[in-house]
Amino acid sequence: MYVKPEMILEAKKMDLYTYLSNFEPDELVRFSGNTYTTRTHDSLKISNGKWMWWSRGIGGKSALDYLIKVKGMSFVDAVQTIVGCSPITTPVSPKPKGVADRPLLLPKRSLNTDKVRAYLSGRGIDDEIIDYCIKNKLLFESLDYNNVVFIGYDEKNTPRYAAYRSTNNLKIMGDCSGSKKEYPFQIASGNDDKIHLFECAIDLLSYATLCKMYGIDWRELNLVSLAGVYSARSKIEESKVPVALLTFLKAHPEIKQIHIHFDNDKAGRYATKALQIIMSDKYEVIDSPPLGGKDFNDFLCIKKEITKHKSSERNDVR
Repeated sequence: MYVKPEMILEAKKMDLYTYLSNFEPDELVRFSGNTYTTRTHDSLKISNGKWMWWSRGIGGKSALDYLIKVKGMSFVDAVQTIVGCSPITTPVSPKPKGVADRPLLLPKRSLNTDKVRAYLSGRGIDDEIIDYCIKNKLLFESLDYNNVVFIGYDEKNTPRYAAYRSTNNLKIMGDCSGSKKEYPFQIASGNDDKIHLFECAIDLLSYATLCKMYGIDWRELNLVSLAGVYSARSKIEESKVPVALLTFLKAHPEIKQIHIHFDNDKAGRYATKALQIIMSDKYEVIDSPPLGGKDFNDFLCIKKEITKHKSSERNDVR
């Protein structure tokens, strides 16, 4: 796939600190002073516009280097992840203060939603649920790249979080600049004493579709996406509760049960175990993974006999 030279130049400008603070803020962990590490790789250090993954002997200057060398992306996918999917501020040197105050920058909206509808329908999502999300401004189609953009709101109904996902056969995804993970994409009635947690918006919508198929009113549930897989610590007792979950529980003290619908992979199983251990003193924590496939969209597609072209998909940033 071809990418314009100006896109490549723009991507090369972004340092890793700026990328992580914009797209994966939960991954950025202060080590000391102006030196940072990542939650996933504690031997990877970021300082003075450079980064070094000491345990692997790999280093670089830019976020582009990181996505290729650490995340394993192709050059084209890495460029598109950085500059092709959402507006970003001009990359600057690390400035720890004020990161949390960055405004949310949303892509321009397309007046047409055809590609988003086709993409979600192709993943098995029910048309009524898609219509509900569009009508309530929970998702839209971006103008420039026809991505689906999922929106999360705060208590004042102000957009505070946005995640994009490509609608073509490339699995390019990430958070828009200024996103606050306290307010992820969710469909929550506030009328139930249970909360249902998912790794991403697609799984949430897939679960809602399955509920409708089985005669359950999905509008009466509290469905919350954590905007990415929850990264538990190697020592489970030191793991922290995801900020999105904490925010929701604070606003809804009536919650008694937490239903975890994470993926059927190593990361999902470990994250579930961690939450069961650290949350069981106050809540009933129930492990409810999909009964087939890796995630709930896989399970939905199995139920609907939809063939997914997995060879064209890859895991990037959620």
